[in-house]
Amino acid sequence: MAIDLEKTSETAAAETEPRSPARRGTSRRRRLLKHALLIAFGFVMLYPLLWMLSSSIKPSELIFREPSLIPSAFDFSNYVTGWNALAHPFHRYLLNSGVIVAASVIGNLLTCSMAAYAFARLEFRGKKVFFAVMLATVMLPIHVVIVPQYILFSQLDWINTYYPLIVPKFLATDAFFIFLMVQFIRSLPRELDDAARIDGCGHLRIYWRVIMPLCTPALATTAIFTFIWVWNDFFSQLIFITDPDMYTVPVALRTFVDSQGESAWGPLFAMSMVALGPIFGFFLAGQRYLVRGIATTGIK
Repeated sequence: MAIDLEKTSETAAAETEPRSPARRGTSRRRRLLKHALLIAFGFVMLYPLLWMLSSSIKPSELIFREPSLIPSAFDFSNYVTGWNALAHPFHRYLLNSGVIVAASVIGNLLTCSMAAYAFARLEFRGKKVFFAVMLATVMLPIHVVIVPQYILFSQLDWINTYYPLIVPKFLATDAFFIFLMVQFIRSLPRELDDAARIDGCGHLRIYWRVIMPLCTPALATTAIFTFIWVWNDFFSQLIFITDPDMYTVPVALRTFVDSQGESAWGPLFAMSMVALGPIFGFFLAGQRYLVRGIATTGIK
């Protein structure tokens, strides 16, 4: 026993003993090396964005001739030219995208959360089968279903309208968000449901007054991903929208590139920077909820 006490005291003394200058220097060098590697990796990841920002303030003839990030000449008129270069001012296309994004976010938040509540809390016949089928749709690329969708929406006379881009969001078609919310709701204690049921709440009131207020991180994650994916969606919007007055931001940016004539690269990069503004703002506003939503649902 005395030997054990003696060893324990020696160990504690060794742990509390200040580290030698050599060890402190080695630890400092490791931290500096780690931070240098992280900064270098971050610069590599940010280089395309920095290059686009640099190109947006260069004269068009220097964009591909001068690869450096620091321009030798500045031309801020690219923003003015790009804003008024198309049939309408660029804010028209920002507004069109904003309408689609806002409706898509509302649709996904409402219907995906309702479907998730049903899978997480209700018991019904074929529940596991329906859940498996729902997850299987995640593996279907959009190119597989785009032709049947186009035929269906064409028969409904929805081509060249926003309905094909908005209505599916109100039908809980994004299985990824349903799965994310199911995982979050399953982590909530069922005693909350039992307490609400004792107070006379049905499933609808439990869903709206108990579950939804506790699902803020998962709802914020769904809203952020929906915003980013719908705002950047080019393929679907190009397929279903043909009227230039209804163009969204990605489709409008495509019109700056002319395959037969001269492309307006300077205005294109300038308007691309403008188009990134809403994404950065929305992401920064909900970043802390995004981290919490990903961490608490177990999706990594």
